Amino acid sequence: MPRTPDSHKSKARRPVKDRGRGGEGPSRALSAGGRAVATEVQWVTVDEDMAGQRVDNFLLSRLRGVPKSIVYRIVRKGEVRVNKGRVKPDTRLNSGDVVRIPPLVQKPKAEQVTPGARVQGVMEAAVVFENDEMLVVNKPAGIAVHGGSGLSFGLIEVLRAARPEARFLELVHRLDRDTSGLVMVAKKRSALRFLQEELRQKRIRKYYHALVVGSWADGVSRVDEPLLRYEMSNGERRVRVSDEGKASLTLFSCLRRFEGYSLVEASPVTGRTHQIRVHSAWAGHPIAGDDKYMDEASLKAFRAIGGQRLMLHARALEFPLPGTGEITRLEAGYDELFSRVLNELIRRSGKGK
Repeated sequence: MPRTPDSHKSKARRPVKDRGRGGEGPSRALSAGGRAVATEVQWVTVDEDMAGQRVDNFLLSRLRGVPKSIVYRIVRKGEVRVNKGRVKPDTRLNSGDVVRIPPLVQKPKAEQVTPGARVQGVMEAAVVFENDEMLVVNKPAGIAVHGGSGLSFGLIEVLRAARPEARFLELVHRLDRDTSGLVMVAKKRSALRFLQEELRQKRIRKYYHALVVGSWADGVSRVDEPLLRYEMSNGERRVRVSDEGKASLTLFSCLRRFEGYSLVEASPVTGRTHQIRVHSAWAGHPIAGDDKYMDEASLKAFRAIGGQRLMLHARALEFPLPGTGEITRLEAGYDELFSRVLNELIRRSGKGK
């Protein structure tokens, strides 16, 4: 029978094989005009850098724009196969595994705001350490580590824009938007896994410098109050000390006392949201410039001496390097606004105590 136009159109398309991309980018599913179109079947071979991921996380990283519910559904229905066998969402992938991803429809991405050349230059200049596995950035205060919640971009999006050739850049940990200082970024998935495991095992030490209200008592060297996250009536998320919260520990030491303030070093053993800020406030010494956990009178007094930012800075990191395990210590200097306040307090207090 001669082939008709309709029979030609109904012929199945050949599967697409993906064997060398590293698995970091999303599937190509949009036409040039931005319309959502169906992908073809993909066969992805897992390389060493992709190994160790859960199946669900592997799929979510590749299928950006596809709702999580659909990703979990195709796994549950057996449409996702690893080495031709069915898998569960928490199945770990091994190097050499072949993953089948079925055809899907992805929504067109909303138009993204590209970080400008100036902010890209600022972030690149803030890199204080880099090797083949990772980099460390002295993040400026006021810049979030990632976009979202009304922010077009953050540190990680700026770095990706400045380094379009980079196949993989992911945050190892986070800092609050108003906190400055050292942030680790992995350049390989293996480095990300290694550093996050070191964090879980508490083998990475973080040291923060904070200017707090009042004269810090020498006897206060640790605060281990449990912390509970909660939501205010306006939807803002806060943290408070509560017996219902998670175990938390921060070690403190006083570096210098000024008139009405103290410069302390805080080393969080656990990594709870706002941990240093809430533990400092619980000890009776809220961090200067903290509009969440500082009373209005103290905040107004801090503004009167020229304070313009949260006085919390991720000063130093001690960590083993991915690949070698060599212990490395990095330090980051204060920015101009932080230094200006300290200099003003030194001027007012004379030599200090």
